[in-house]
Amino acid sequence: MKIVSLETHIVAVPPPHVGGMYWIFVKLRTACGIEGVGEIYSATFHPKAMTPIIEDVFQRYLEGHDPHHVERFYREAYSSGFTQRPDLTMMGVLSGLEMACWDIIGKAANKPVYELLGGRVHERLRSYTYLYPKNARGEYDYDDPDLAAECAVQNVELGFTAVKFDPAGPYTAYSGHQISLEVMDRCELFCRKIREAVGSKADLLFGTHGQMVPSSAIRLAQRLAKYDPLWFEEPVPPGQEGAMAQVAEKTSIPISAGERLTTKYEFFKLLEAKAASILQFNVGRVGGILEAKKIASLAEVYYAQIAPHLYNGPIGAAASIQVAACSPNFLIQESIGTWDGFHAEVLKTKIKWEDGCIIPSSEPGLGVELNMDVVRAHTPYTGERLHLQMASKPFDVKDLAPAKG
Repeated sequence: MKIVSLETHIVAVPPPHVGGMYWIFVKLRTACGIEGVGEIYSATFHPKAMTPIIEDVFQRYLEGHDPHHVERFYREAYSSGFTQRPDLTMMGVLSGLEMACWDIIGKAANKPVYELLGGRVHERLRSYTYLYPKNARGEYDYDDPDLAAECAVQNVELGFTAVKFDPAGPYTAYSGHQISLEVMDRCELFCRKIREAVGSKADLLFGTHGQMVPSSAIRLAQRLAKYDPLWFEEPVPPGQEGAMAQVAEKTSIPISAGERLTTKYEFFKLLEAKAASILQFNVGRVGGILEAKKIASLAEVYYAQIAPHLYNGPIGAAASIQVAACSPNFLIQESIGTWDGFHAEVLKTKIKWEDGCIIPSSEPGLGVELNMDVVRAHTPYTGERLHLQMASKPFDVKDLAPAKG
């Protein structure tokens, strides 16, 4: 079996762009006609720069090769240009192409990928969603704690047993910073109102995205601990696990992190430093399905758990579900709502979700197929914004709006 062709599809996500501005889907085909799909989680460069990079990686390290040889593909791509370093762009490309290889492998074996990685141990995957509160005008409003509490109740009524929110913004290119007392008040208010609204029916997942320096994160954690969040996410910027360990040592709230890390080497540093006990790798960035499984196994050694991150499209979600289903130390999977909207439209059959859980597909491979009519109707992406962006100015307490509630 040999891979003979590649297709790349840059799909523009329609407003309100839930899951990012665009999704990069790849499709591989073998000489015997089996197709596999993958998704590249690329945030660093615009898709018009990514497309030739994807083609270059394919031609150098995958074209003409057996898709079963994912270890070879990983090592050669990881070592490209005499690097053997976790280059974020390369790892995104590698991840998406590797997913497509596993889709082919599963289809050839007539088995879901999770059955080829040790076998399914979870028939249902507990899931959580971010809160997407809407005001009376039908607009998303992330600044109102009362709306957030109402939205949390609605999600609990749907079946979710955990909800995530992040009132500690902004994210800037100059973070970490010392957040203001006003922001701390707002964070505590969100936690209090949501906890009062849902009681013990749902875990609170306090999301941050590296906004703080360690001392600020410790101060905030002291305020939030009484509301018993399941986790305090990425309290300091990624890359300095010792700084995050300072926070972990000073709070009873479990620290979760990893959405911006890649490869087992970076996650090993996080675990070794005792910086996080919940790993949030993104399968589309970390190096693919096999690398994610290795990270999950590495976490087992430290009695740490995995909570795969997902803020992209449904192909990356399907790959993440495969890893979660066969990992004994799985905790919870990020969902984007209940997988309706454009996440459902772009697939022939939507990801199955019921009573707060994702139901892993029993179909071969990744268990999903792209609806190519929808893909083509939303191709290409013509915007200039990247998948996600950070504020370009430093944090300034004078720019903050007054807290509500």
